[in-house]
Amino acid sequence: MDFVKIATQVIEKLGGKENISALAHCATRLRIVLKDESAVDKEAIENIDGVKGQFSVAGQYQIIFGSGTVNKVHAEMSSMLGMGDMTKSDVAAAGAQNQNLLQRLVKGLADIFVPIIPAIVAGGLLMGLANVFMAKDLFVEGMSLVDTHPELTDLAAMINTFANAPFVFLPILIAFSATRKFGGNPFLGAALGMLLVHPDLVNGWNYTSVVAEGKLAYWNIFGFSIERVGYQGSVLPVLVASWILATLEKALRKVVPSVLDNLLTPLLALFIAGLLTFSFVGPITREVGFLLGAGLTWLYDTAGFIGGALFGALYAPIVITGMHQTFIAIETQLLADFATTGGTFIFPIAAMSNIAQGAACLAVFVIMKDVKTRGIALPSGISALLGITEPAMFGVNLRYRYPFIGAMVGAGCASAFVALFNVKAQALGAAGLPGIISIKPNDISMYVIGMLISFVVAFSVTVILGKRAQKKQRAN
Repeated sequence: MDFVKIATQVIEKLGGKENISALAHCATRLRIVLKDESAVDKEAIENIDGVKGQFSVAGQYQIIFGSGTVNKVHAEMSSMLGMGDMTKSDVAAAGAQNQNLLQRLVKGLADIFVPIIPAIVAGGLLMGLANVFMAKDLFVEGMSLVDTHPELTDLAAMINTFANAPFVFLPILIAFSATRKFGGNPFLGAALGMLLVHPDLVNGWNYTSVVAEGKLAYWNIFGFSIERVGYQGSVLPVLVASWILATLEKALRKVVPSVLDNLLTPLLALFIAGLLTFSFVGPITREVGFLLGAGLTWLYDTAGFIGGALFGALYAPIVITGMHQTFIAIETQLLADFATTGGTFIFPIAAMSNIAQGAACLAVFVIMKDVKTRGIALPSGISALLGITEPAMFGVNLRYRYPFIGAMVGAGCASAFVALFNVKAQALGAAGLPGIISIKPNDISMYVIGMLISFVVAFSVTVILGKRAQKKQRAN
């Protein structure tokens, strides 16, 4: 491949050097911030050697080249544009200036929750392992593995403790990440998170029962009664408290004399944020968070296959808008409140959508004769089955439209099935074939059947629509 020629063509079709304000790359894509996106010649870019797709999201124009190629194209473009090494963060910051309020909100939530996903994934998967030891009827009817092998009791208890840790101390993780995002000291944020799960407080998971028994303790301060309750498993209260903390810290640093800054600013910021959180912010946002989680769970449990079908069919279009990033916060809340919610229903539906995108892409590989398209479709389809859908969705399915429609139909049918059987995940992970390890043990068989439905329906519908499109094209 002539990377100099490719880089020259990309710059030209993007509207020239003067239209490019930032450039970086990830494993498979060029990430570009443009001054005027209307100047892009999209059709010409599709025909450039090595290009596997393109799309615009989060204020960035992204061109898919694939691993091993993108870095070489990027190197040539950087040299031609006279741009130094820019990171994805640099480009994201530049692209944020092109985003509206909703897009910035979505990106903000993603920036907060994406860094803590590994901890949530580890905890959830360990929880699944603990369930293998403790769930009844998995191996012997009416008995668990611990019942039949008592010598495994302590091992199961230890794994369960490891699994619970990320969720018990979730406010610390969120507060650290959120305070950093809001421009405050993340370690001060971690201290706020520790305050919210302090062992002297009533455990947040026992809040309802303690209130019902009339045993809730209070701080009586200047005539005000403040509940002495923690926020284990809470998401929204911690987010708001972290914003208050970061805002207070930045405001105090402007007025506190520099000689007293390190002494007074952390003290006042933490005390005031903590007081506001326990007095007003926490109780209100805790109820909002409970209502949100309970409402979504009720909708999933009540609407059944109809709600699942609608959500599944629309999941891919939601991904195009970037709104799916907000689901991370919701899933975190559902997983943190596992005892009540039973896990997250969003992950299985996302997996059904990803499998459908992969199946539709592989159907294009089967029915298309164009060598370049087939070369893109095969690896992209396999990637989507493993949970990475961008090459398939943007490089093939959206380009030809009918595969995207076939994928939506497949995802809708499969999501209706998993919703009918109330399939839920107990951890996050790769939403696709590897997602099996994230599913509740008793739901794995239904999850596998759902994936088969998604694949078969999406593949079949795409083939039918593709044959019809080819026939129509020949007729014209």
